[in-house]
Amino acid sequence: MSSITYVLVHGAFANASHWGPVARALALEGHRAVAVDLPGHGLDARPTGMAGISTADDVAAVVAVVHAAREHGPVVLVGHSRGGMTVTAVANAVPELLDHVVYVSAWCCVGAGPSTYLAETGPSALDVLAPSLITADPAEVGELRVDLHTTDPQALDALQDALLADGSRPELLAVLAAMDTREALAIDEDAVRVDPAAWGLLPHTYVRLSRDRAMLPALQDRFVAEADAALAQPFTVVDVPTSHVGIQLWPERLVDVLTDL
Repeated sequence: MSSITYVLVHGAFANASHWGPVARALALEGHRAVAVDLPGHGLDARPTGMAGISTADDVAAVVAVVHAAREHGPVVLVGHSRGGMTVTAVANAVPELLDHVVYVSAWCCVGAGPSTYLAETGPSALDVLAPSLITADPAEVGELRVDLHTTDPQALDALQDALLADGSRPELLAVLAAMDTREALAIDEDAVRVDPAAWGLLPHTYVRLSRDRAMLPALQDRFVAEADAALAQPFTVVDVPTSHVGIQLWPERLVDVLTDL
């Protein structure tokens, strides 16, 4: 039996349930796994929505879980997509509580904040699609609201291409049905950048999803290259040929990576 606890952090518009297949596969191999609902997500959703929720709130929620898990042994912190920003900020804040950080096609900002990377790298398939799904002016409602439960065939085709091009339409619909339709608007661009004196001391692995059209492989490669150039300890990079949410359908591909760390 393993003494490691894997703390799993979801991405935008997702929640702890999206880690269910991975957490189940880890548990069946004798490991501990805890999937976190970030504030306002999943079972922590609130009637007032996501307005006012900050990066600091996300970090506090994950740090509390990491503190508790650390009582039982080593902790591996894993983030997917936007969850990588939270992972970085947590690793910056409490590196002494972590033994490894893992990014699964996730944001790992080094030289700049996320807005700069988006401007310089160009839009992904999801970035192109996103404006057509927005249901309210973010500036007015203080959060991001999108229609991920759409029945429009063209929108579903675009979501399939962006998120799950290697899956079926029923599989995509199941993923979308479990997703949240609200997301926090504010991101602390300084907090989510790598701190070499803290984050840089930890072993770090990047799981590169090579068929991802929501987080383009070129951007994933840029995160790794910038981190390796800035820090003495390079990323361990593992290539997994699947789409952005493919790990939900084929969790064993990620579990093999995590248990081999």
